[in-house]
Amino acid sequence: MVLAMLAVPAAAATSLPAPRQVEIPEGSVTLHAQLYRPDGDGPFPTVIALHDCSGLAGRSEQVAPRYRDWAEQLLTTGHAVLLPDSYGARELGPQCRISKEHQVQIRRQRVADISAARQWLVQQKWVAKSRISLVGWGNGAAALLWAVRPQMWSRNSEPDFRSAVAFYPDCRASSGLGWSTRVPTLVLIGARDDVALPAACRQMVDGARGRSALARIVVYPDAYHDFDRANLPLHAIAASADATTPERGHVGTDADARKDAQKRVADWLAR
Repeated sequence: MVLAMLAVPAAAATSLPAPRQVEIPEGSVTLHAQLYRPDGDGPFPTVIALHDCSGLAGRSEQVAPRYRDWAEQLLTTGHAVLLPDSYGARELGPQCRISKEHQVQIRRQRVADISAARQWLVQQKWVAKSRISLVGWGNGAAALLWAVRPQMWSRNSEPDFRSAVAFYPDCRASSGLGWSTRVPTLVLIGARDDVALPAACRQMVDGARGRSALARIVVYPDAYHDFDRANLPLHAIAASADATTPERGHVGTDADARKDAQKRVADWLAR
């Protein structure tokens, strides 16, 4: 069944449940996370949402507008959303301009955060344990690609993730190592993205065919990196005449990709 995209009036948007912080033990680190949960007892399909290299928090709030907007959109489709803060838990700021040897490691620490978040979720009575999915952006999407590899899964850890969506990941390392996935995985990237190279992502997905779970890629012809960032909340974009004014100014290009991605994400998570 495909979940319908809901255009939520501004008045209704203010009534969406606010996030609450939860603490998730992970070895010597306590992983801080923000939880958006629908009203009621559930069980709810749940998304683990993975921030990019700029971190989870905004300048004056615990969840940056991009992630808040996506979380609120997913709430309207009945999902709970857990946003682990991989940097704040380690008392670190943004990692975008940090040398790789000093960064929080994608393959180890961020994948460990994903595992800890899933373990915490399966212990919650309100979670539909067979419907936990992953959505990631940039650095978080690259971690997602590692987390869904067949080699990263123990059969004693059932149930597995339901699906995964990766926004503009750096696919070069995964492609070079013969990436494949054990869960349905969708990659969304702009053709004009000069940060995460679309050619590498296409090569990665094409190379996984025939030896992998379902993997798909959508390359938006006129979209750039961070194409899903915009001034308007995602839950209002379908109803607004101003939805073609994206935050980075790529009028009619990034905004169109963003609207298409909104529907594709909902459809993919409803699989």
